[in-house]
Amino acid sequence: MSEAIARELMAQRFRSFLPVVVDLETGGFNPESDAILEIAAVTLTMDPDGNLIPDATYAYHVTPFPGANVEQAALDFTGIRLDDPLRRQVAVSEAEALGEIFRPVRKAIKAHGCTRAVLVGHNAAFDHGFLNAAVNRCAIKRNPFHPFSSFDTASLGGLIYGQTVLARACRAAGIEFDNSAAHSARYDTERTAELFCAMVNRYKDLGGWTLAQKEQGLDEEP
Repeated sequence: MSEAIARELMAQRFRSFLPVVVDLETGGFNPESDAILEIAAVTLTMDPDGNLIPDATYAYHVTPFPGANVEQAALDFTGIRLDDPLRRQVAVSEAEALGEIFRPVRKAIKAHGCTRAVLVGHNAAFDHGFLNAAVNRCAIKRNPFHPFSSFDTASLGGLIYGQTVLARACRAAGIEFDNSAAHSARYDTERTAELFCAMVNRYKDLGGWTLAQKEQGLDEEP
């Protein structure tokens, strides 16, 4: 299969949406009032055999927006230290973090012949809510992500592996998971990306997507 066909398959596979895996570590559960502390995204691509694979990772420490709430319980859960000197050196504003992530996402959308990104997340509604709130706060007009559609790997993991916890779903899929590294946006996003790809590719290998390709004539060489 040529690279051109692989790009066409990506555009066709999710109705012209490009799946992009996103994870955020936050200062609480309220997207309107609680801070985003870390954000990471993994773009996905497709190999010449039609398998979905992780492409590039973008990850940032984020400075809480002015007036943001940060619960101590959230810091205890994630292990994030806001007073860490290294974190202070590298942390960026919400607007800068979103800009640095949205630019390569837009390029990936164009490169794959897609029209928009669709957020993939573990318990995706949580991350999507915080992402949309940050977009509104920063008055970003060109949000590459669909405003409400998403793919939730917790639901898919429950369907395919009988596991909704990220670590357990990864292990059921044969993906190594280090609990000591969990609750870092970069680590969780990369494992979620591997899990999502594994589930999509398993469905293809079982004949689901292969059958759809044949029905649409997308498996034929040009």
